[in-house]
Amino acid sequence: MLPQFIAYLLQYIKYQEKIIFGLLGIILGKSVAKAQFDEPVNKPYRKLEVDEMPVIETLEKLDFQELILKYQAKHGKVLKPVARRKNSVVKVPATLTCPKCSAPASYLYANNGDKGQYQCKVCGCLFNKQNRFLKEAIIKCPHCLKTLERIKERKDFYVFKCKNNNCSFYQKKLNQMTEEEKERFKQDPQAFKVRYIFREFYFDFKPLSKESPVNPKVDLSRIYASPHTLGLILTYHVNYGLSARKTAALMYDVHQIKISHQTILNYMNSVALITKPYVDHYPYELSNSFCGDETYIRVKGRWHYLFFFFDAVKKIILSYPVSPNRDTQSAIKALDEVLQKFKTIPDDLMFVVDGNPIYILAQHYFAQHGIHFDIHKVIGLTNDDPVSKEYRPLKQIIERLNRSFKGNYRATTGFGSQEGSVSYVTLFVAYFNFLRPHASLEYNVPVVIPELEKMPNMPERWTKLISMAQDFLIEQQSA
Repeated sequence: MLPQFIAYLLQYIKYQEKIIFGLLGIILGKSVAKAQFDEPVNKPYRKLEVDEMPVIETLEKLDFQELILKYQAKHGKVLKPVARRKNSVVKVPATLTCPKCSAPASYLYANNGDKGQYQCKVCGCLFNKQNRFLKEAIIKCPHCLKTLERIKERKDFYVFKCKNNNCSFYQKKLNQMTEEEKERFKQDPQAFKVRYIFREFYFDFKPLSKESPVNPKVDLSRIYASPHTLGLILTYHVNYGLSARKTAALMYDVHQIKISHQTILNYMNSVALITKPYVDHYPYELSNSFCGDETYIRVKGRWHYLFFFFDAVKKIILSYPVSPNRDTQSAIKALDEVLQKFKTIPDDLMFVVDGNPIYILAQHYFAQHGIHFDIHKVIGLTNDDPVSKEYRPLKQIIERLNRSFKGNYRATTGFGSQEGSVSYVTLFVAYFNFLRPHASLEYNVPVVIPELEKMPNMPERWTKLISMAQDFLIEQQSA
């Protein structure tokens, strides 16, 4: 009876809180509700269907200088620029060039007066601002080979649609509808996807590109603390999930070492910058079972997203970017960090994720760059489809990883900067991959390094790991 009464009181208090905020808004003339992003966004994923790749027709590009030389060899005379009349009203802009052979304005005619069409004297190309040769390629529907029309511009990509009513894809979708769906389609055609759709990504990102190592602001070789003290700090702060303030208090109360919590955070940032290239480019031995998911962390009072991709068999974290947005570009970066771990990408590569459509769009993006893999979606908490039933264990494994991270992260209560969040996550991944024994691996660490196993205790292992990461940086910089 008591728990039910307490639950009733909590609901009543929340109701009163809404009334108070509403009255304050009326009195003050502005909203005084809780700040935006106070709670993480939790909306159901929209359904997304990604079609196969289109037919891309590469357009012919010529060199006007080579064409002029061929003309001279064939006719025995030089191809002269266009002779323009002195009293001509229509002028060709001096900056205009032929989109097919790049001939300058001196070789271009104003072909139809002042109506905007031009012709190249060198290659004979007719063009205007909307000409097909101004594009790098023509994108065609793979079902009817009609040119796709760009209909929308999203945050990271353009949306192209096939508007051919005789397209086999369109006709097949219509024929698959029931009578009820056809009636609804007449009233609300936007509720159905019946046209072929292609998304062309336009943001600047090169798949499989490795970032160069960054030198830390604090030189660890010149700090006042000894290597063993640094190892102790890392053990308390990272391994056991203690906050920087509690770590500083523990160092003084137990070890009689006086150190501020800000100094500890500075040490963490420096160690993270040194170890990150080593963690990211270590030659891991991987399985063929990979899963991914995103979780929430707090940065500057706002919710950010941590993307984890994980080898479910080897128990190795392969990707861990932190982003303020849960969008397609973040998913692409997370998957790219996994792909960098392979010398050659396997033909049967696949990832298990949740129902978030950003992973399907990321798969489509990589397919446009010739990188192919499968995505299996585990949707909801129940196995309502065969794919969810088969791959549910992998989804539960990545959820378990999220809980392990949250157990360590909770004491921080969030981060004051983006740099701090990345540093903490990097150190957690280094600890998880190289130092943390795992029950499913018979209490062995996921990545066994003989040099670390020889160390007698955890602080010594941390200092040895830092030393190995520094050696790796020196090799990378001298290569």
